[in-house]
Amino acid sequence: MTPRETNAADSPSSQVRSSIDVPPDLVVGLLGSADENLRALERILAADLHVRGNAITFSGEPADVALAERVISELVAIVGSGQTLTPEVVRHSVAMLVGTGNESPAEVLTLDILSRRGKTIRPKTLNQKRYVDAIDANTIVFGIGPAGTGKTYLAMAKAVSALQTKQVTRIILTRPAVEAGERLGFLPGTLSEKIDPYLRPLYDALHDMMDPELIPKLMASGVIEVAPLAYMRGRTLNDAFIILDEAQNTTAEQMKMFLTRLGFGSKVVVTGDVTQIDLPGGARSGLRAAVDILEGIDDIHIAELTSADVVRHRLVSEIVDAYAKHEEPGLALNRAARRASGGRSRR
Repeated sequence: MTPRETNAADSPSSQVRSSIDVPPDLVVGLLGSADENLRALERILAADLHVRGNAITFSGEPADVALAERVISELVAIVGSGQTLTPEVVRHSVAMLVGTGNESPAEVLTLDILSRRGKTIRPKTLNQKRYVDAIDANTIVFGIGPAGTGKTYLAMAKAVSALQTKQVTRIILTRPAVEAGERLGFLPGTLSEKIDPYLRPLYDALHDMMDPELIPKLMASGVIEVAPLAYMRGRTLNDAFIILDEAQNTTAEQMKMFLTRLGFGSKVVVTGDVTQIDLPGGARSGLRAAVDILEGIDDIHIAELTSADVVRHRLVSEIVDAYAKHEEPGLALNRAARRASGGRSRR
């Protein structure tokens, strides 16, 4: 698939025209249902695109045409790998090429982590790919970023994959028992009834990745454990894939306690969003403290994801950015402190 470049006779000298022949069997997958992928490309790219048969022609400024050529080449490679192309994949591919220019979206977006019943879990952005690679390469990884960036979901996919390939013998999923605006002691029900809804997102992710009928058996046998962080105290966790979710709501003491549970043959992933801290009384987040204290230690990696890595509805990314701009410096760091003082941030 070699681009053919010609100068448009009736265009200014700065304008160029180029075309790419797409393998005929990949055209429908490339353009998408009702040409939705083509429409996405037309919105995102500065070069003009025209499709005729299996030939795609670009025209515009040289740099714009060069980018369009590379985008199409990468998307064709993605479709050729058997992956379904969507406007979301198109958007992330273009962002990747514009952002670095050195990475291949086809290599990033076709990395299979886990497959179940025809559904394959893959990284969808460059930072997600780096995060997944860091989990493979390090014993302890911190995944820090806003909601919707796949921090916990990808970590759980890696944990399930590690269990299935016998790299570990068990999975341990934990969260600190702190919920925005709620105190567990005031909620109705037994301790289990109070905690289970808070741990529900972890159960939901497991059901996406494993046979739902198998999960209760694995939990009953201790192969999979989902528990509040307090249950980790006094234990040494060997041959386990351990995930601490919502780590921004740990205290420094809790974080130290958790990290020192690490045993032989184990891997730890800590995920959190430092803009969503619910600790009472303005306490400093253990996640922030750990990043400051542990950065630079060999075999510990800190992966940062941003609003550009949000893989939920595209509006989620815009909402994250809008809130970040709106909140005054420091106020986003501890919402519980604002509630305790009875104040709200307004402009």
